[in-house]
Amino acid sequence: MRIVFMGTPEFAVPSLEILMQHQLVVAVVTAPDKPKGRGLQMTESAVKICAAKNNIPVLQPANLKSPEFIETLKSYAADLQVVAAFRMLPEAVWSMPRLGTFNLHASLLPDYRGAAPVNWAIINGEKETGLTTFLLQKDIDTGNILFQEKESIRPDDTAGTLYERLMHKGAKLVLKTAQAIDRQTVRATPQPVGQYKTAPKIFKETCEIDWRKSSVEIQNFVRGLSPYPCAWTTIQGDVFKVFACQTADYQNDSQTLACDNKNYLYLKSGDGWISITECQPQGKRRMTIQEFLRGHKISA
Repeated sequence: MRIVFMGTPEFAVPSLEILMQHQLVVAVVTAPDKPKGRGLQMTESAVKICAAKNNIPVLQPANLKSPEFIETLKSYAADLQVVAAFRMLPEAVWSMPRLGTFNLHASLLPDYRGAAPVNWAIINGEKETGLTTFLLQKDIDTGNILFQEKESIRPDDTAGTLYERLMHKGAKLVLKTAQAIDRQTVRATPQPVGQYKTAPKIFKETCEIDWRKSSVEIQNFVRGLSPYPCAWTTIQGDVFKVFACQTADYQNDSQTLACDNKNYLYLKSGDGWISITECQPQGKRRMTIQEFLRGHKISA
């Protein structure tokens, strides 16, 4: 079986690696190099770096509908295309292989269709999520399901820790799906119709902490955005990111902020108090609250 793999970030790399180990990948499609950092140096995607190390041809189309790209893609005569963390494909691309194109999605579809399923599952306080492989069709994340695997969300999980587990578990599911398609031992099942939870793209304004929410909601919000893109808040005119927090055993109805400028910084939530434990002041590094307070005094 000849596979063309499509993906860009780190999440896609284990899936690419496991397919390469079985000598199935004939080409990789990934995002064009982009300027990054203060020096705006051109940076290659994680998938491109992995493919290049293994001497796999890499395609980086700016336009997935361009005739030149379509013709080049056809030249690899793929039996199957595998997608993991890539952008939306035009029908001319996903319908090209004789066995179709399947996608790895980090949720139990149809719940959490969209760009940020890992983040939103934690933000919404879910106890369980998972992975789905499904055949691509016109509408995003709506194709027929091939396989699903569940994954528990632990009380101390962040988006980062859950992402890591799903990334490696997803690679095994990708191989299982590709092999089952090749052997014709999988039956695609339509997704149920109805109202389901969504996972829209997250923007900076999405990440501001709303202190009117309950302590549990705020903790889930911070966990679901840590370490990236990260929750943030403004205190006494200063903006800083919040990587970790916990409930605080503190009571004072006349205050919204409490701080000893040594060991703790508490902020009032909708139903109690939150203790910030890890943060990052603007222009500084990530640090514990004790490190932060050594160089930043709060007027409480």
